[in-house]
Amino acid sequence: KQHSCCPKCIHNVIKARGQAFNLVKCLPDYGIVLDAGSSHTAMYIYKWPADKQNGTGVVTQHTECHPKGGGISSYAGQQREAGRSLQSCLDQATRDIPRARHHLTPVYLGATAGMRLLNISSPVQSAQVLKEVGRTIQSYPFNYQGAAILSGQEEGAYGWVTVNYLLENFIKYGFVGHWLSPGRQTVGALDFGGASTQITFVTKDEVEDKRDRMNLRLYGYDYSLYTHSFLCYGRDQVFKRLLAHLVTGHTGKMSHPCFPAGYNVTMKMGALFDSPCTVGLTPNSGYNPQAALSVEGSGDYDHCLGNMTEIFSFHSCPFSQCSFDKVFQPNVSGSFMAFSAFFYIHQFLQTTTGILVATPAQLEEAARAVCNMSINEMLVLAPDQEPRLQDFCAASVFTKVLFTRGYGFDEISFPRISFQKKAGDTSVGWALGYMLSLSSLLPGESIGLRKALKPGAWAALLFLFALLLTTALMYVSLQACRGKKKGSSDIAS
Repeated sequence: KQHSCCPKCIHNVIKARGQAFNLVKCLPDYGIVLDAGSSHTAMYIYKWPADKQNGTGVVTQHTECHPKGGGISSYAGQQREAGRSLQSCLDQATRDIPRARHHLTPVYLGATAGMRLLNISSPVQSAQVLKEVGRTIQSYPFNYQGAAILSGQEEGAYGWVTVNYLLENFIKYGFVGHWLSPGRQTVGALDFGGASTQITFVTKDEVEDKRDRMNLRLYGYDYSLYTHSFLCYGRDQVFKRLLAHLVTGHTGKMSHPCFPAGYNVTMKMGALFDSPCTVGLTPNSGYNPQAALSVEGSGDYDHCLGNMTEIFSFHSCPFSQCSFDKVFQPNVSGSFMAFSAFFYIHQFLQTTTGILVATPAQLEEAARAVCNMSINEMLVLAPDQEPRLQDFCAASVFTKVLFTRGYGFDEISFPRISFQKKAGDTSVGWALGYMLSLSSLLPGESIGLRKALKPGAWAALLFLFALLLTTALMYVSLQACRGKKKGSSDIAS
């Protein structure tokens, strides 16, 4: 294998000048993060030069892996399967990371809103799942650092760190071997997962609810963040809450305005009310969890919008201003990056409608166009999205309500949102920020001057510089002497 520090770095020992040099030192360091989301788990492997263990601006994504199956929270009651679901990616990690680095590679598992919900409904099962995935990870030759359930605030903050780290808004490497502050404004982070959604950005305004304030000191600079995570407002839970809202008073068969015309599905009633997000909507009488419910799409944008708006609460606010559900939020400011499911929704709208979706008006126009499409029309335009086509109308309408009425993005601020899946070759999400923070690769103070080359190389450069300077001075002196001799000869003649 080839590595960044030496083009033909081999993992064994070679002979040079009669001495053995272990070229393992040439390999980079690695770190693994398992992002245990509500709908699926993703594994990310990061790497950085070994001689910059406490450096910055040097961590890159090496590879990633997405195992089959649902998130680890979906294995409640069969926790052994939760561990087995990670094996294919951990097997890949043993191949992607040089064997000489296996025992030095830290592994972190962070679980998000899916496990937060499971921990609410069944703390015992939640603990069992984490214990089992930990047992599986420990059976591999890596340095296991534990499995934890992230709070919503942590998830939002780590996502913000990832975004700004990748954009080099904190610090960047200068041409002459200095780490420099680029003097850029930071970018806010908008995350949309399966069970929650997060908004995080720097604000100069007072954060009236102290639970949503976070102060960070990175590279010698202080950042005052507003961050809030809305549990039960992730993609999967929104769809479930919307259907539970629509099913009120219906038995057997119902129409769904956010499903495209021509689409229908049958499910058990109990599947709607098995989540902490919908259990409060369970019918008081005549409810049979085993009863079948037939849902038929009608594809009506206006009715979809009206029902989607009702799952938010905009009615009261105990602070000077709120987003929704009595949650304080200062006015959005600066640029933002929207990632995770937001990226795929935005991409789908652009692809199927041809609309740029760069303003609130364009978002509404594109959402209306998608909601008015039949399932067959969608299949023609986006055949690769067939398993998820029925959800894009609801997802688009939710994004419109959340961004414009909830968060308060308008004609001026909405165009400053960038919808991205990756920054360079690195996937955008909370995983990188999580690993950077836990592995102390994010210094709290300015790191000042760092050398771009190793001490030996710097010594060689200084010697060459001194040699060139000496040669130049000797040349100038020689020319001056020749000039004097020539002047004396001219005078004598």
